[in-house]
Amino acid sequence: MQPHVNLLHLIRLIKRIIFNPKHKKMKMKILASALMLVSILSVQAQDNMVQSTIQGTLAYNQGQVVSLAEAFSEELYSWRPAEGINSVGEALLHVAGGNYYLLSKMGFAPPEDVDMMNIGKIEGKENIIAALKKSNAFVLEKIVLIETAKLGDEVDFGFSKMSTLSGILTVMEHNGEHKGQLIAYARSNDVVPPWSK
Repeated sequence: MQPHVNLLHLIRLIKRIIFNPKHKKMKMKILASALMLVSILSVQAQDNMVQSTIQGTLAYNQGQVVSLAEAFSEELYSWRPAEGINSVGEALLHVAGGNYYLLSKMGFAPPEDVDMMNIGKIEGKENIIAALKKSNAFVLEKIVLIETAKLGDEVDFGFSKMSTLSGILTVMEHNGEHKGQLIAYARSNDVVPPWSK
């Protein structure tokens, strides 16, 4: 059962006791105990609210990036707007690598079968999308494991020292930044983002 369902059941039970004339002497004790219990349940229900909210928003954005990755043809995976700029495939792998890198700085090592030194060398549309999806799932799983009390802890990400919460938001921002890049790549090649159709 969800915490709010249990809370409603508890409130109904308390109301029956309070409004029953047989329980006059116990009303204050029951009411005080009930209020304390409601407070505890409310705090528990709100724990991880920030992480869960970010997880939901990130999952939506990740879904858009994956759907856009799927909309590009295999041939367009090597397309780049100019020399020295990431291709479509390289941009997607950059997002995947960034997911693992940022979470590793927050204490979550990449899965053993992920070769961080060679993630950028993955080839082929199907393989690149699989690597992106795997990194996305990893991030979504780990974000909600971060304890609320640790959101303010300072983390050295290499490029900046910031709080754990800022690191989680950076994961989301990084995904959004490259979604924008990939939208520009798509529009330059007459590929319509699937959610725009």
